[in-house]
Amino acid sequence: MEIPSAFNSGLQGLQNARATADQAAADIVATTTFSTEQQMNPAENGEVNTEVTKPNSNLEIPDLNRAIVNLKVAEFQAKASIEVIKSADDALGTLLDVTA
Repeated sequence: MEIPSAFNSGLQGLQNARATADQAAADIVATTTFSTEQQMNPAENGEVNTEVTKPNSNLEIPDLNRAIVNLKVAEFQAKASIEVIKSADDALGTLLDVTA
């Protein structure tokens, strides 16, 4: 059984935090873009909308509140991963001082 180093664990945590933040940001953009498109109404310009549109039931809109919470979670995960890396660096520095 291999035990990963603290540096690797911290780095993996940072990568996971970035992936979570990227996904949350994409969800926020998708939510705000969809709501902006809904607000645009051609009838305001004096035109009558004669197109028949079928609502796309397969389109799933991400929850904005959940995306914001996930973004905050990613922030805390990144901060915790940075603390792990700092602790590993301090421990390695102490170990080198003792052996030198």
